[in-house]
Amino acid sequence: MGGLRIHYLASGERNDAPVLLLHGGGYDSASLSYGSSIGPISQYHRAFAPDWPGYGKSDKPKTEYSTEYYIGFLGRLMDALGLERASLVGISLGGAISLGFALQSPERVYRLVLVDSHGLGGEVPWRTVSWALARLPLLNKALWTILGRSRRMVGWSLRAVFYDPGNVTVGLVDEVHRMMKESRASRAWRSWQRNEIRWDGLRTNFVGRLHEVAVPTLILHGAEDRFVPVTWARRAHRLIKGSELQVLPRCGHWLPREKPDEFERVVSSFLTKR
Repeated sequence: MGGLRIHYLASGERNDAPVLLLHGGGYDSASLSYGSSIGPISQYHRAFAPDWPGYGKSDKPKTEYSTEYYIGFLGRLMDALGLERASLVGISLGGAISLGFALQSPERVYRLVLVDSHGLGGEVPWRTVSWALARLPLLNKALWTILGRSRRMVGWSLRAVFYDPGNVTVGLVDEVHRMMKESRASRAWRSWQRNEIRWDGLRTNFVGRLHEVAVPTLILHGAEDRFVPVTWARRAHRLIKGSELQVLPRCGHWLPREKPDEFERVVSSFLTKR
């Protein structure tokens, strides 16, 4: 695809109203966020879960990564898969990409599901630390090197993502640790951070355009999300006409991993609604 090899999971036989499940940034991948969910969701839809360029088993080109880069890539991916239209389910960074694409090309989107989505506000979480990591590349790279060498540090970082630390299983730590030992695993994330995080706020902020969203939209959010405030989700619900909002209690930022049964049920119900 444009010289890039893109890895994706695929499931389901039905060809009507296909679904793209789009993972987030950091150490995420298609298998981490959607490996267990793609099967249940594909009972009703042909489902695809790609690894973004720079992540998972997809190619990791040396380029400047940004939200705009991924929005453009999403259109090309749909073309390569032969999808004229699809429903988009995006978590965190994947949510911002899905939202940006829906604003740019609403005719190509059936339904939109924003899960703990980036792009719904401009304030930088943990402002000083985030800005330092974005603007001091050696510090950022050193942090990832440490995570790649220490399972204990990987476990510590994962506990910030979940509400219930019991979700940080040995298997999950091992899976993330294996990925982070790969020397190029963090390049795309660090590049995106440099592009995205500014001292005066986040570059990707669609709040002023949310009233333009013209496709059926579900906003799904963990009540205890430490990275994307639930207040952003509530505001987006007010601004996106006809949108639905579901806030799951006792849930952090990685909703498909922390509440997989609820995620699959709510998303499938929304996507099959007449």
